[in-house]
Amino acid sequence: MIAIARPMPALSTLLRLGRISNLPTVWTNVFAGSIIGGGARPGQLMLVLSAMTAFYVGGMCLNDFFDRAIDSRDRPGRPIDAGEITAGAVCAIGFGLLAAGVVLMMPLGLAAASCGTILAATIVLYDLWHKGNPLSPIVMGLCRALVYIGSCVAVTGGLSNTALIGACALASHVAGITYAAKQEGLDRVGKLWPLLMLAVPLLAALPGLTAWPVLTALVLLLAADARAVYLLANKPVPGAVPLAVSGLIAAICLVDAVAIAGVVGNSAVAAICVLGYPLTRMLQKIIPGT
Repeated sequence: MIAIARPMPALSTLLRLGRISNLPTVWTNVFAGSIIGGGARPGQLMLVLSAMTAFYVGGMCLNDFFDRAIDSRDRPGRPIDAGEITAGAVCAIGFGLLAAGVVLMMPLGLAAASCGTILAATIVLYDLWHKGNPLSPIVMGLCRALVYIGSCVAVTGGLSNTALIGACALASHVAGITYAAKQEGLDRVGKLWPLLMLAVPLLAALPGLTAWPVLTALVLLLAADARAVYLLANKPVPGAVPLAVSGLIAAICLVDAVAIAGVVGNSAVAAICVLGYPLTRMLQKIIPGT
């Protein structure tokens, strides 16, 4: 039997699979989790950034792998359905990147490696069981919370209360996004009350409103959330739900800016996180973020 060599998938296919346009939100998560946790040594930070990038891209690949049958019906044109890459290759890339993420966390200590392992397992749980699971927004929120927690543990060796509070606020925001995203294929949103979870980071920042960096970051986050809720509630244009979801994903960077400004008062680093929002929005115009 003659083996037929398959062409390598195009770079654009791999970028779409990994939803790399959303990576700035992961990087600002790492900055926030490590800085509000009390440490940010450059060498450690680079390892954590690399690990969390691998976890995110791997998780996105596995999302396409496990959803391939549903995507062929609801979202035709995704890379596997379009024949741009085989399901087996996507599975291998996804699990390979999750394993790489765990390996990258190992030099940072047993606790960091354990956090990485738990994050990888939670990602797989979400990808396997998010369709039809009413708790899937909570599971996705936990995935992002573990980025904060893992980053803090990796650079400090422990978990601070401030990092844990920040992780809970971030988890609420992401759970709200995930609820909206579950309706994205239908371009509709049913009950809007779960979107109240988006308010948790805003409420958590209220004690620090006397400082201008916190107020600035909070106003930007409020504006981004308000625009997304308007799109979800009124659907003024076709594709309003995907537009809102993409905007809320980008606003994760603003959640991180609020956390840094409120806990550390570091306006420079908070500003870097703020810049992650327009960077993500720009990249989403090139590579779809959902």
